[in-house]
Amino acid sequence: MSNRQIILDTETTGLYANNDDRLVEFAGLEMVNRQFTANNLHLYVHPERDMPEEAAAVHGLTIEVLEEKNAPVFAEVGRRIADFLRGAELIIHNAKFDVGFLNMEFTRMGLPTVEELGCTVTDTLAMAKEMFPGQKASLDALCTRFEIDRSKRVFHGALIDCELLGEVYLAMTRGQFSLVDNLQDEVSAGEEAQKTQRPEYLKVLCADEGELALHEAYLDALDKASDGQCAWRMGMQGESV
Repeated sequence: MSNRQIILDTETTGLYANNDDRLVEFAGLEMVNRQFTANNLHLYVHPERDMPEEAAAVHGLTIEVLEEKNAPVFAEVGRRIADFLRGAELIIHNAKFDVGFLNMEFTRMGLPTVEELGCTVTDTLAMAKEMFPGQKASLDALCTRFEIDRSKRVFHGALIDCELLGEVYLAMTRGQFSLVDNLQDEVSAGEEAQKTQRPEYLKVLCADEGELALHEAYLDALDKASDGQCAWRMGMQGESV
């Protein structure tokens, strides 16, 4: 799987990609190895149709606003978007919606679909519903859960939503990645240490009962935060089999 990820969001004229609604804003923030890069893409797009009032009330984009921004039509920027997405893992909240609009716009131009571009898709809405069953899973709710400041989110703009979603995704997956990475680092360090003979003047000090108890309490906290997926304990169980 590509280590290149794109946090992605779109705004549209409505809810139905197969019923004359069009894309009006695209934002993608690139992340490599869980670090944001400067390779991002943010575009306003003229929909070549009217803007329903209910849609403008959500994202604040009227036809007049788009024209003031000299927004191009999708046919002028579609290939640029497709090239930007090619081969990446797309991180999207409610992915079916955004992928549906992108595929509709790409198909109108005769461009490959998201799937044909070799992209994989991770839906953070589905992730949230699995992690927190029965709880609200909207982007606002997740920001509240992970204490992420969303005070700048006056409208549902694609760019600000991408910025928030990036923080939410990192928070949702922090344990999954950091615990595994730390364990791999410890294993690598241990293997390296075995290659070097320990000097006689260095003594091995074993942890006392209090320190072992603190260690177990820390592992209990990791187990709780990762829903029973503590990498250290899973690794130790594997060794004892």
